[in-house]
Amino acid sequence: MKTLADAFEHTLQDIYYAEKTMAKTMPKLQEAANGKKLKDAIGEHLEETKGQVKVLEQVFKSLGKKPEGEKCDVIEGLIKETDGIISEASGAAKNAALLAACQAVEHYEIARYGTLREWAKVLGHDEAHDLLTGILDQEKAANSKLTNLAVSTINEQ
Repeated sequence: MKTLADAFEHTLQDIYYAEKTMAKTMPKLQEAANGKKLKDAIGEHLEETKGQVKVLEQVFKSLGKKPEGEKCDVIEGLIKETDGIISEASGAAKNAALLAACQAVEHYEIARYGTLREWAKVLGHDEAHDLLTGILDQEKAANSKLTNLAVSTINEQ
């Protein structure tokens, strides 16, 4: 990467890989969760994630690029950590730790989408900026829902 445009494209490929990977991983998280509220929250965000993959494909199209993923080491690490939670945790700790793992993913995605949105603006990619802003808003809302679930239910068990 030598230019901001290069960094933008690389990071876009990174988050595309991350979202597609999470769409495949979230059903396992949903199955591992105990209780309807957490299962429902994960399921709702799974549907949003599938939609976000489609929006990212629109972003690539707006740039005249083919949608391609670039392996994301961060998401791979977060999934590995979550797999450990699924196999090692039990009881109330399991849901709390799963919810925390979901929030770690949300925080990563918020950071990436915030950066991508601002880079799109600087690079004059207005359509990409608008599309990325929509995803960023969804990710912030998902994080807020998880926080509310944690403080109202999960962390009190």
